[in-house]
Amino acid sequence: MKQIYYTYPGFKAKALTLSYDDGTVSDYRLIETLNKYEIKTTVHLNSDLPRNDRIDSKEYNALYVGHEIACHTATHPTINRETLSTVAMEILQDRLALEKLTRKPVMGLSYPNGSTSKEIEALLPGLGIKYARTVNSTFSFEIPENFLSLNPTCHHNEKLLELTDKFINFNKRQYLKLFYLWGHSFEFDRDDNWSLLEQFCQKISRRDDIYYATNVELYDYLKAAKMLEFTVDGSYVYNPTALDIYLEVEGEKVLVEKATGLYL
Repeated sequence: MKQIYYTYPGFKAKALTLSYDDGTVSDYRLIETLNKYEIKTTVHLNSDLPRNDRIDSKEYNALYVGHEIACHTATHPTINRETLSTVAMEILQDRLALEKLTRKPVMGLSYPNGSTSKEIEALLPGLGIKYARTVNSTFSFEIPENFLSLNPTCHHNEKLLELTDKFINFNKRQYLKLFYLWGHSFEFDRDDNWSLLEQFCQKISRRDDIYYATNVELYDYLKAAKMLEFTVDGSYVYNPTALDIYLEVEGEKVLVEKATGLYL
């Protein structure tokens, strides 16, 4: 049998994704900083929570270009205290409003107040949600088994630079690793620690061994990779998906293009 590993795009074995909630005016500085370092984030937004500290929805497309816009429910309730029908409406109304702005499917979620339950989780596929992020830090770099209970590596106020160094220095390509950072941009203003974000970006940006992705890009790629169809002896692979998939076959780099079969 051949040893076949799937990798991230570009034949990389490490990935970075970020997730920032609420869409407050501090996002202006967040996005400016991330753009400077060419790092992608997903922003989780509430479509029906008018407040003076929130960015006007008319600015979303221009501000967040190159990043992912995702759901955070319409009004940011503690959803595990609500009826399932109310939860469904919160998510669908948020999707509907954000999709009218972006003109694209909005299929990601972060749980408001970190609030969820097994019943809510089971509801999400029927609402068109692909993944949902929790607030439960793992302090590890493992790819989540359940994307509807997507536990991040850490919040930016939790051992960020220590974990960043550990991630950068991990070089065992037989393992596929993920650094998932989350937070709220207003916390950098509140805690007066924008320098922390700068230090993080300086350390981790523009590295040729890291795949930089939004949450949905990461999800879509990993799901597509698992859909490859192999012969039993590993001599042939068919890619039925719309994404190119990157493999290592017996140590050699192999690109399996979308909707294409290939002898290995």
